[in-house]
Amino acid sequence: MNLKSDEGRRLFAELAEKSDVVVENFRPGLLDEMGIGYKVLSERNPGLIYACISGFGSLEGFLGPYSKRPAYDIVAQAMGGLMNTCGQADGPPTWLGVALGDIVSGMNAAYAIMLALYQRTQTGKGQYIDISMYDSIIGLAERSVTAYSLTKHVLQRGREPYMAPWGPFECEDGWIGVIVATEGDWAKFCSAIERPDLVGREGATSGPDRAKNMSGWLGDIINAWFKTQAKANATSKLLAAGLPIGPVQNAQEVYDDAHVGARRLLIDVPDPVLGSVKLVGPVAKFSGSAEPLTAPAPRLGEHNAEVLAELLGYTHEQIGRFERDGVISMAKETSQ
Repeated sequence: MNLKSDEGRRLFAELAEKSDVVVENFRPGLLDEMGIGYKVLSERNPGLIYACISGFGSLEGFLGPYSKRPAYDIVAQAMGGLMNTCGQADGPPTWLGVALGDIVSGMNAAYAIMLALYQRTQTGKGQYIDISMYDSIIGLAERSVTAYSLTKHVLQRGREPYMAPWGPFECEDGWIGVIVATEGDWAKFCSAIERPDLVGREGATSGPDRAKNMSGWLGDIINAWFKTQAKANATSKLLAAGLPIGPVQNAQEVYDDAHVGARRLLIDVPDPVLGSVKLVGPVAKFSGSAEPLTAPAPRLGEHNAEVLAELLGYTHEQIGRFERDGVISMAKETSQ
């Protein structure tokens, strides 16, 4: 839909009048400038729930000095604290390899929309929802923020000050991830690596003490043990001791994982160009729901005709005129 045209904005407003939810991530204030922002739309539809996802926030009363800045995921990860705590101690700040600023902001918006829909059943009124990528990343980085609030200590890359052993450890054929969170688990860990003498040893009697010595004698002992083990052996030994441990898996290993298969997490989705592709499906399982829908994501404008006819009552001829005039775009058939 061409919102730069008068008729495109008119159609947008008509659709919003018939809708429960509007979601947008334009520059904050852009749709207000175009006359189709929340204030105008909510006057026509008081039950409308309007969610705006932006880099740094958009709701009046909560605007800061960054509100007008542009943002992408890497900017949010950098400013929100995640990059500062990810990576090796002697390396640079590290982007996490996943666009969490985008993904989690969308998840937070979906959660907020659900809450607003529920509130509407009680009040009959919609509301404006303001989701900031920056806020979302700070929410994910809450551990380091909380640690600073309580101790004034800034967590750094590769240095866990409160628990040990904790982190990735290198085995003969790859890496595993493990955490020893309690003194009981420390005793189990020492038994599993056949070093019961480490229990109660000076410098290893608490998580913070062990963390201090992971760069010295204690780390040497633990790292040496892991390097004599295959990933599968280390995993089975520590699992047998009742400890949380798992191999570091790449995408192929995840794709072929038997547990992922049992969860039916990867689903076959038809694609108009590629044919059938296997993609990650919904992660939530519901006892009362059918299998997830496996239709492909709609192409841009694919359902314009159906939406405009069903919701607004426009005829085939009127919709054709909208397309000819450049008010809307209709998806074209794609041959495989």
